[in-house]
Amino acid sequence: MDAVWVPLLLSLKVAGWATLLNTVLGVAAAYGIARWRSSARDVVDAILTLPLVLPPTVLGYYLLVLVGRRGVFGAWLESVGITLVFTWQGAVLASTVVAFPLVLKSARAAFEGVDHQLENAARVLGVSEVGIFFRITLPLAARGIVAGVLLAFARALGEFGATLMIAGNLPGRTQTLSVAIYEAVQAGDDNTANLLVLVTSVTCIVLLVVAGRLVPPTARGVGEVYERRAFRRDPVTK
Repeated sequence: MDAVWVPLLLSLKVAGWATLLNTVLGVAAAYGIARWRSSARDVVDAILTLPLVLPPTVLGYYLLVLVGRRGVFGAWLESVGITLVFTWQGAVLASTVVAFPLVLKSARAAFEGVDHQLENAARVLGVSEVGIFFRITLPLAARGIVAGVLLAFARALGEFGATLMIAGNLPGRTQTLSVAIYEAVQAGDDNTANLLVLVTSVTCIVLLVVAGRLVPPTARGVGEVYERRAFRRDPVTK
């Protein structure tokens, strides 16, 4: 069973860290793009969405060019004691880059679906921008953000190409579920491959079902749910 549990636990660890990073970076980027009134924002959005359409092996190559031992930042990273190639941290980096657009797109749509009249009303009442974000904007956009985070976790859990390029296939160290499935198939171990595929599929199905239930048919649905919850509380203050 170690052939199943070791890569499963490593995959959960990698996907967990990647999801944490994507939640922070993706929500911040999505909020900035959603509120940025410039013709350049679509260009920035397209660049940040590239990992969604580029082949994972291409992303893996880009990462090697950037953080590999002979990469642009490779020498500097090694000088400060950071090694990403052939480490689980490298797998986290690969999964973070690949899954980032899922959080970005979901969070941006959620932020753009927030009723700006509610935010303006809070400003009239003297609420700070930080207070508006955490007490109005973020709660109203929460369902869409959580759905994107779950999708990003599922994507990170199943990442293969970029992970193999930068982290390799070291059993117990960088061999995630997807890489372990590939290794089992190459070795002709159908039983292990079938079990790994089953575990991966069931996990992803559960995440997709939960994410689907969190996303309402329209952005208005998000607002209606959270408006009712927000106005049951005490009046908004700084």
